[in-house]
Amino acid sequence: MPTRAPINKIIPFSLVDGPGSRCSIFLQGCNIACAYCHNPETQRLCVSCGACVARCPAGALRIEGGRVMWDRDACVQCDTCIRVCPHRASPKVMWMDADEVFRIVRSYQPFIRGITVSGGECMLQPGFVRELFARCRAAGLGTLIDSNGCVDFSAYPDLLAVTDGVMLDVKSWDADVFMRLTGAGNGVVKRNLAYLAERDKIEELRIVAVPGRTDPERTIARIAEVLGARAATTTLKIIAFRPFGVVGELADMPAPADERMAELEALAHAAGFGDVQVR
Repeated sequence: MPTRAPINKIIPFSLVDGPGSRCSIFLQGCNIACAYCHNPETQRLCVSCGACVARCPAGALRIEGGRVMWDRDACVQCDTCIRVCPHRASPKVMWMDADEVFRIVRSYQPFIRGITVSGGECMLQPGFVRELFARCRAAGLGTLIDSNGCVDFSAYPDLLAVTDGVMLDVKSWDADVFMRLTGAGNGVVKRNLAYLAERDKIEELRIVAVPGRTDPERTIARIAEVLGARAATTTLKIIAFRPFGVVGELADMPAPADERMAELEALAHAAGFGDVQVR
């Protein structure tokens, strides 16, 4: 039987999810709850509590058989449902198999270089991603994974075999800081960093600088230690925290100053990184 996965959305053309123009596929469901998540509605699957149904201005939601049902044709994409959801979920998830998603991707092929699968956390659906990537590879399309690193990549060699690279988040090196940010441990993230680097599967590494909440200096230094000489050829993105889409305690947190980001960029170069991008 084909493996089906919960699809939050498919963006036909993206210039920010890897090199060139790419089709970006966002899967629903995540294994952590990052305090600065800018799309928290992707974290959980809908539990059909019904809180969104009465609030939908287009009448595109209804309860049927104890489940919230979404009328795609009636929906006006106002996102009221995800704003009022108390569970950080979305009622607009589509369960699709790799063939169904590939048919959509294939329709964009003349205009894209490849696909990037993200989330939520796409590594919670490794079978689906492997099947989709195999089809894309056979069609000449590149394949990238955008991951929080909290699933052990070494358990899925067949998936890595059809993956060009991984865009890996390293949210914090300090275990206590990581736990406060996400509610989880970061041991597997560190193991994935070394594992993927050894196999030349890192497309880019990303750090988010949150004033007073993250430890970017230590994180940069320790990543550089793990990579060794590979740091010179590894892309490191240092991303300034912005509150757009964030809910909870960090919703009103200010972004770091430009001077602070410049300091971190200089620090990364000094640690041995050749390609440092500040966003």
